[in-house]
Amino acid sequence: MATYVLIHGAAADSWYWGPLAAELRDRGHEVIAPDLPCEDESAGLAEYADAVVGAIGDRTELVVVAHSFGGFTGPLVCARVPVDLLVMLQAQIPAPGETPGAWWDNTGYGAARQEADRRRGVPEGTEEDPVTLYLHDTPATLAAELMAEHQRTQAAAPFNEPWPLDAWPQVPTRALLSAGDRFFPVEFMRRVTVERLGIEPDELPGDHMPMLGHPKELAERLEAYRAAL
Repeated sequence: MATYVLIHGAAADSWYWGPLAAELRDRGHEVIAPDLPCEDESAGLAEYADAVVGAIGDRTELVVVAHSFGGFTGPLVCARVPVDLLVMLQAQIPAPGETPGAWWDNTGYGAARQEADRRRGVPEGTEEDPVTLYLHDTPATLAAELMAEHQRTQAAAPFNEPWPLDAWPQVPTRALLSAGDRFFPVEFMRRVTVERLGIEPDELPGDHMPMLGHPKELAERLEAYRAAL
C-alpha cells in the first residue's frame, strides 16, 4: 500500500482531489490531501511545504502528486521527507532561485498562451469565462460546485519568494500533462518540462482539472508509474 500525497494549486482547496482520492482508496491506498494556507498573507513556500510535511507525519511509501501551482511545493516536500515518486501533474516547474511571480515571463507563457488561443479562434484580449478556460472537460455539476464553494483568495506572499532549492531533489520524477488544458497549453508545458527537467512528459485527456473529469484514467497512470519504480 502506498500513501498518495496530493498537493493542490493556487486559489483553491483540496476538495477537487476527491474523485481521484476515491479511485486510489478503492485500490487500497491511503490518500492525504492537505489544504494549503493560500489565504494567509504571512505564509510563503516554506509554510506551504510545512502544511504538507505535517500532514504526512511518519508515513512512508510516499507518492507526491503536485498540480499546477503545487509544482512549487511538491519538490520542497521531497527535499524534506523520503519520497518514492514525484508526479508533476500539469504543474509549474520552478528553477532554482526563481520566484513564482517571475515564472510566467521566464517560461514565455504569455506568447505561448496567445498562440494557443489564436489557434482556438479566441480573439486577442478576450477574457474567457473560468469554466470555459479551466473546466470545459469537467462534469458540469463538479465544475459548478468547485466555482461556487471551493474558490479561495490567493495571497501574494509565495509569489514573491525565490524557490529555495539549488537543484531538483533526488527523487524519481514523472510529468503528466492534460492534453486539452486551455490555461496551460500542452505544447507550452511539454517544452518547459523538457527544458527544465530533461524528461519527456506523458499526456492524458482533460482540461486543467483532470482529477475531476478523468479520475479513473489519472489513477491508472499514477499506479502505472508506481509499478514501474
